[in-house]
Amino acid sequence: MNISKYKPLVLIAGTVILLDQVAKMLVVDRISLYQSIPVIPGFFNLVHTQNPGGAFGFLAGQNQGLRIVVFVIFSFLAVGIIFYFYKKSAESHSFLSWGFALIFGGALGNLIDRIRFGTVTDFLDFYIGDFHWPAFNVADSAITVGITIFLYHLLLNKVPK
Repeated sequence: MNISKYKPLVLIAGTVILLDQVAKMLVVDRISLYQSIPVIPGFFNLVHTQNPGGAFGFLAGQNQGLRIVVFVIFSFLAVGIIFYFYKKSAESHSFLSWGFALIFGGALGNLIDRIRFGTVTDFLDFYIGDFHWPAFNVADSAITVGITIFLYHLLLNKVPK
């Protein structure tokens, strides 16, 4: 097994996890729950919310035990699938493998929250007027960038065969 092909995975995913967990810790320690701090008025606030559901509040209204089981199982499956795709692409498609490493790190960052707290801390709030994008975090951002890189490769037919 070629360990060197996993260096980017460890470095990128590790950086995402570290930045995500430190940012969430700072938010929890310094911003009261539901508090909003304007950074760029009319566009961006720092907030402190706890998301018990998935993306866009998926399953937020369900029983906490069910949510935790579903999201932990889904996260472990996603991490396993992303790791598999990373292994297939690491040597031949480095940019794509970086995308998978971002998704991997983001999934683990949110999984850590779900296991520790049963919810995920979100704190980045972008909006224009009354239109607010759902609050998100560093892990969500890494997943989004990673998926964008994957879609770029998929659309241009640049995926490993």
